[in-house]
Amino acid sequence: MREFDYSQLADRIWDNEIVSYVSKIHEYKGKQELFLRQKPVELGRLIEIAKIQSTEASNRIEGIVTTGARIKQLVADKTTPKNRDEEEILGYRNVLNLVHENYDMLPVRSNYILQMHRDLLRYSNYSYGGRFKTTSNEIDKILENGEKIVLFKPLEPYETPDAINSICENFQYAMDKELVDDLILILCFILDFLCIHPFNDGNGRMSRLLTLLLLYRSGYLVGQYISIEKAIADTKDAYYDALQKADIGWHEGKNDPKPFVKYMLGVILSCYREFEERITVVEKAGTKSTSYDIVRAYVSEKIGKFSKQEVLVSCPSLGSSSVEAALKKLVEDGTLIRIGAGRTTLYARADSVKQ
Repeated sequence: MREFDYSQLADRIWDNEIVSYVSKIHEYKGKQELFLRQKPVELGRLIEIAKIQSTEASNRIEGIVTTGARIKQLVADKTTPKNRDEEEILGYRNVLNLVHENYDMLPVRSNYILQMHRDLLRYSNYSYGGRFKTTSNEIDKILENGEKIVLFKPLEPYETPDAINSICENFQYAMDKELVDDLILILCFILDFLCIHPFNDGNGRMSRLLTLLLLYRSGYLVGQYISIEKAIADTKDAYYDALQKADIGWHEGKNDPKPFVKYMLGVILSCYREFEERITVVEKAGTKSTSYDIVRAYVSEKIGKFSKQEVLVSCPSLGSSSVEAALKKLVEDGTLIRIGAGRTTLYARADSVKQ
């Protein structure tokens, strides 16, 4: 079986792009506490939005879907699942809540990973929730035309329990000894988890939940407010491409994790930047700002077309009717133009239209 030794990461040479990503994320982590003290009401709304987006996106990557309205009801615990997809969505929501609220009490150990997997599949009719795989599996990519491509052949079932124990123990040792930057160590652990592919089902979703858990335990809390899962889903092809490049030679311990590390660092940095932007919109509008002021501050920096839903997500202190009224007024005063009608309505800054 392949051996795992994360202390070797300290001897690797990381290119300038990775070093830059890490440095910038460290800077945002330093400003994170300031963000968290500023706008508690807006932050609460950001958490609600991120939970919905994370639950939807992480399941969508695996082809597990339902309507937007049903996702919101399931996340808010206002309905019960109607089908198998919704059962799995509900399981993800529960483990996501567990990670958000108890990350400091969830150590990186094999038994905790098994229990998280058990809860992920709790509402499904699968019998293997909370158990390592019993049959060989593979990492696949589903193309838009429905064709399946095999990207990687993971470890066999008999190798899996020892491998998970090994990556957990070596991860904690490297973390305790501070042998390598936490961000790089976390992402190398997640890469190994995906290459082991320890479960019959739910490996991708578990990898994203574990990513959040490990980031939170190291103080990188952005995933609570901006959905990292959505950022991955929105760049899914790049995700699969990075994973495929990073697992070449993995069984022999000769793979280069840099493509996956670089991709994920870019995702995390983009989420921190979005977090800052959303907080800045509220600050720019002022402490005594109206909904009109807040939306105007947002659209003044917006390039291209956008929807009412985008405004709602980016202005978390406002409700739907307030945003709608503000957009109407901004159209009336000539700040915005309206494009289309009904549910397909989009908006754009009036100064972007060719005169």
